[in-house]
Amino acid sequence: MEKREPTIRSRELGDGMRAAMDRARLNGVRTAQRLGWSKSKLSRMLLGTRGVSPGDLAAFFEVCAVTEDERDRMFKLCAEMRVPGWFRVHEARLPARLRTVIDHELQASTITEFSLNALPALLRTDDYARALIAAKVTVEPEEAEERLVARSARRQRLKTDSSLNTVFYLHEFALRLPVGDGEVMSDQLHDLLRMSVRDHITVRVVPAAAGAHAGLGGGFRLLEFLDFKPVVHLAHELSWQFLDRPGEVTAYRAVVDALDRVALEPDESRVLIADIAVAAYGGGLSLAEVGGLEQGNPLTDRGLPVEEPGGEVPGAG
Repeated sequence: MEKREPTIRSRELGDGMRAAMDRARLNGVRTAQRLGWSKSKLSRMLLGTRGVSPGDLAAFFEVCAVTEDERDRMFKLCAEMRVPGWFRVHEARLPARLRTVIDHELQASTITEFSLNALPALLRTDDYARALIAAKVTVEPEEAEERLVARSARRQRLKTDSSLNTVFYLHEFALRLPVGDGEVMSDQLHDLLRMSVRDHITVRVVPAAAGAHAGLGGGFRLLEFLDFKPVVHLAHELSWQFLDRPGEVTAYRAVVDALDRVALEPDESRVLIADIAVAAYGGGLSLAEVGGLEQGNPLTDRGLPVEEPGGEVPGAG
């Protein structure tokens, strides 16, 4: 089996196998010897970087005398968990690192993200995402299209799944960076405002006036789960990284706390986004196209639509 990036399921399974070895008072060398495996095979299973077959797991249970309840739990982790149909269709054509990211997203209960230069993937409109990926020189056209389809589906989950709590910290530079033409940017900023009023989505802007801040090291995502340990996801041009050591996660929580202290509150953030949209791209959406504007609202006073509690944009059709 190929070496892979650890997923939520594989990490938890590896932890369970390690705990079973501890209870049986077996170290890695003795366990591998009894199973007839190489030490590297067992090591990769424990780290979550190698797939585990049901047959391998059954053999492991016999050596480590795992209880029936624990066997059931670990077999469930080993088996394929519920995966959306769109992911099954596109999974084989997506790069392995993106499949790992999506796997983590699907299991997450809370996502906290900081973006320095561009808007987060889950908040991008299709046109904004297409213009952004077109600027990349490390993504082939075929892969780009698969990424765009997958991103659109991931975004749809964000819009419809209120059980996923999200907090997005955006630097003001990310709002002002032109991506695509003026219409693309206008639509993107208007859409960002509509997304930001959903109960499970919080958008907060780190203003440029704040100066140096804790997020200057770059963007990141902190993913938290109901049943698994939290992880930090870092994205680079050619590689992505997951950090799950307690000290690493604690360090990024401190960064989030520092960003929280300098970021604008959600209502203030919407006002700034609205001001940027009108000042830079005022012609993107006309009032007639938006329609149904409320009076006395800091957003609608600037000619921008907002969503009502039900999630619909008044008069947006």
